[in-house]
Amino acid sequence: MVKVHSDVRQLLRRDLDRIEAYPAPQPLEEFARSVGVAPHDVLKLDQNENPYGCSPRVVEALRTYDWYHVYPDPAHRVLRGRLADYVGAPFEQILVGNGSDELIELILRMVIEPGDRVLSVAPTFGYYETAALAAGAEYVTVERGPRFEVDPAAVVAQVTDRTKVLFLASPNNPTGNAAALETVRALLALNLIVVVDEAYFEFHRQTALGLFGEGHENLIVLRTFSKWAGLAGLRLGYGVFPSALTPAAWSLKPPYSVSQAALVAGLASLDDLAYLQATVAKILVERQRLSDGLVATGYLSPYPTDANFILCDVVGRSAADLQRALAARAILVRRYASQRLENCMRVSVGRPEQTDRLLDVLKELA
Repeated sequence: MVKVHSDVRQLLRRDLDRIEAYPAPQPLEEFARSVGVAPHDVLKLDQNENPYGCSPRVVEALRTYDWYHVYPDPAHRVLRGRLADYVGAPFEQILVGNGSDELIELILRMVIEPGDRVLSVAPTFGYYETAALAAGAEYVTVERGPRFEVDPAAVVAQVTDRTKVLFLASPNNPTGNAAALETVRALLALNLIVVVDEAYFEFHRQTALGLFGEGHENLIVLRTFSKWAGLAGLRLGYGVFPSALTPAAWSLKPPYSVSQAALVAGLASLDDLAYLQATVAKILVERQRLSDGLVATGYLSPYPTDANFILCDVVGRSAADLQRALAARAILVRRYASQRLENCMRVSVGRPEQTDRLLDVLKELA
C-alpha cells in the first residue's frame, strides 16, 4: 500500500535547513513607491549595472526580430562563434548560459557528490555559497589579506582530498581588486577545478584565458554580458571550459535555458563593440572622479578598484545609518552583513550627473 504523507515537507531534502535563499533586493518600483518618487528618479547604485544601458543596436534588434515563437538553438552556435572571435578561445570550449549563475550551478552539478567541498576566498560573490550548498557541498571560505589580496598558501591549507572546486572572482565582488595571474597560476597547481569569474573583465582587461595555453586542464573562465554590455535584465553569460570537461557540461546543461531574446541581444552587442567600449571608457573616467569625491567627504575611505564599483570604509559613523539616510533620499547603495564588511558601503559608478547627485547628498549628510 502506498504511504500517504500527512506533511509533504517530509519529502524535502534533509539539508535544506542550512540553505538560505540568495538575498534579493527590493524591486525598483516597490522601493520608489516607498520613498514617494517615480522609478526613474531613483539613483540606483547598488547592483553594478551599466548606467548607459545596452547598445541601441540591441533595442533595434529585439524590436525587429520576429521568430520569438520558435525555440532557440540549444547549442547557441552563432553566438558561440562570435564569442570565439571576441575572446580568442576555441568555439568548442565555449558554453553560453542564462547568466553566469547558470554556469556556476552547472559546474557544481558536474563534479559535486555528497561530502565534497567547495572553496572561495572571502569576502566575495555570495552566490557561490548559495549554489554550493544547493549542490550538496560543504562550503569553505578562506579569508583574504588586509587589502583583500589572495594568499595561495592559505588556500592550500584548506584543501582536502574532497575539495573539488575553487571560485575566484577577478576583479572580485565586492572588493573590486583583481587577482594577480601569478596567484591564479599557483592555484591551478592544485588538484581541483579553479573557476576564475571575470564578470568585470571589460573594466580591467586582465584575463586568465592565456593560462589555457600553459596546459591547465582544470581552469574555467566565466564572463557575463550583464555589466559592460548592459544586459543584466536579459541574463546572458558564457564560459570557456577545458576540452576535457565540455562533454560532461553539455550532458547536464538544459537545452533551452537561454532565451532567444538574450541570444539576439548578445549578437547585437558584439556588433556594436565600439559603442560599448566607449561607455566602458566613460565609466572608468567617472570611477576616478567618484573615488576622489568619496574621499573628499571626510568620512568615506574607498579601496582601489579594477571594476565598475567602489567599496568604501565608512569612518566614524554607522554604515547602516548612512545607507538608510541615502535610501530616504531615493539613493540605493549596497551594504553587507559580514563582520569584515559590516561598516562598509559599495557604490556602483554612474553617469556624471548621478555622481554629482550622490556627492551632493553625501556632503549634506556630513
